[in-house]
Order: sequence, then structure tokens, then C-alpha cells
Amino acid sequence: MFCPDCGSWNRSAAARCLRCSELLPVMANKSTQPPDPAITALRHVTGGRYSIMHRVGEGGMANVYYALHVTLDCPVVIKVMHAHLARDAEMRERFRREAESAAQLVHPHICSITDFGSVGDQVFLVMPYLARGTLADRINNRRSFPPERTAAIVAQAACALDYAHRHGLVHRDIKPDNILFDEDENALVTDFGIATGHFRARMTGTGNVMGTPHYMSPEQARGKLLDGRSDLYALGVVMYETMLGFPPFDGADGYSISYKHVTETAAAPDVVDSRIPPGLSDIVMKCREKNAADRYQRGNDLADALIGFLSGAQSPDDMRAAWTARMVAPRNSHAPAVSRV
Repeated sequence: MFCPDCGSWNRSAAARCLRCSELLPVMANKSTQPPDPAITALRHVTGGRYSIMHRVGEGGMANVYYALHVTLDCPVVIKVMHAHLARDAEMRERFRREAESAAQLVHPHICSITDFGSVGDQVFLVMPYLARGTLADRINNRRSFPPERTAAIVAQAACALDYAHRHGLVHRDIKPDNILFDEDENALVTDFGIATGHFRARMTGTGNVMGTPHYMSPEQARGKLLDGRSDLYALGVVMYETMLGFPPFDGADGYSISYKHVTETAAAPDVVDSRIPPGLSDIVMKCREKNAADRYQRGNDLADALIGFLSGAQSPDDMRAAWTARMVAPRNSHAPAVSRV
């Protein structure tokens, strides 16, 4: 069993913890399953600050664990980079940048990073546990969202991105998986792992494209110079998928999907589903203009458009959520962040 005081693994027959000598609880039904070596290793590298409970998910870059902060007794999520990736210097640096990038952003709709560590092949970061899951989970479960709720969610994300852009950071991987919800149903943007801005050197060579093909702007797919308007294109794709249940473009591989973003124009949401209000459909299509100059120029501009749409909506909860997001996003004339993929 695991010691409740220090988290060390002990044999089931042990009366006291071999590490801290505290009495171990008596277990009525002793498990015959061996401990998860990954969890055991994580307990050691975090120095006992967290009580690691169980693994909640796995991504292409990291495993995700649910844990409790031992001193503060609050739930957290620990992302642990896959060991084979941790041995790659560039991938380790990318993971570290997620912690660094998010740590520079303090905003109600950006998920904060509270801790980071690296010991050998164990590289991890810690963030608050958000109990309501991701937008991707909800799309998978419900297939589509009402237009008003979609507008409220994206208005909050747009305000968060406006804040990030004003602080010199372009996210570059906006997608439903990276929009989380807290207990009050507020949307938070997370995963700044491939974000970049004017205050950091590029990590990839010219033309090296990083991101998720279904949500890439044309300029990102072509490896061109990016600014915050690329993130707004991705938000347009997110709105499209949230309302319809599928993204505007799909294909056999990432290249074919990216090519469609550059060369094709998908049908407007209200053409695909006549129940979607034309006004919101127009907002989506403006976000998804091929030429960045034809899109909304700032996240706050998109949020204003969505709140204008919501002013005629029937849901007070959606209006309240959008207005709350808008009130924490001050307007100014800062130039947009610029980065190169």
C-alpha cells in the first residue's frame, strides 16, 4: 500500500512505513496488484508535495494525473512528459516553455501553471484541476451546442487570447481540447506548449509547421509569419465544430487538411444547418477569412461581435458569462503579437 503520509510504497504486510516509520492503515481487502511504476516515480520526483491519486488521461506528449496538494489539500492536475520525448532536448524545452508561457499570463480565462520540475526523464508541470472537462469532451458527448452557448464560450476564449496577444504571445494550437471549464462553467484556455512571441527565440527552423491541422490558419499551414489573427481563425473553426459537431475540413492526413485550409472555402454554418442564426454564421466566416487582414484584428473585436449577437439571445446565463469575460479584457491600442512558425 501507499503510505498516506509520505506516499511511499510498502508491502501489504508492513505495519509501519519503511520510509517515514509512520503507522500504516489496516486494509480490510488487500490488493494483489503491483503499484504503477510511473506513479511511484512521480511521487519521488515531486518530493512528496502531491498525493498522486490516479491517471486521468494520456495525450501525444504527456500523461495526465489527478493529485492532491498535500499542504493545501486542493486538487491539481500533473502533466508528465512521456519518457521517450523527455530524452529529446527540443521537446523538453517545448514542455518547459508551456510552464514559462502560462506563468507570464494572469487572466481569469487562462489556466495557470502552479509548478514545474525536471528530474532525469521525469519532466512535469502542475495546474489546477478543472472539474468540468474540455470542450472536446462535450462535443463528443453532445455532437453540437446551441449557438448562444457557443458564442458565450468563444467570447471568453477570445478575451483570454486578446490578453495573451497583448503580452506578446500567440497560442498557435487553439482547439476544443485546449478549452477547459471550471465549476462555474467559465471557459479557460490552456496548453501554451507551442506558443511563441516576440520575447523568445524561435525553436523551430523556417517553415517547420507545428499545430493541429484541423484548426490551422492558412498562414500557419504555409509556415508563414503569424500574429494573433491566426488564433482567431482557429477560434472560428472551433465555433464551426461546436455548433455542427464536425470541423470545416477533414482529410486522410495532415497535409491534405492543411491544403484545404489554404485553397478551399467551407460552406457557412447556416447553410449546413438552417437553425444557426445568420448573424453568428457571419461571425464564424469572418474569423475564417483566408486573408488575415479580412478577419477580426483583435480578440476583443471578436468578443464584441459575439456579445452583440448575444444581446438578442434569450439566455441570461450566456449573456452573463460573455459580459463577465468582456469586463476583464480592457481595450487598448497595443500592437498584436507577432511570431514565426
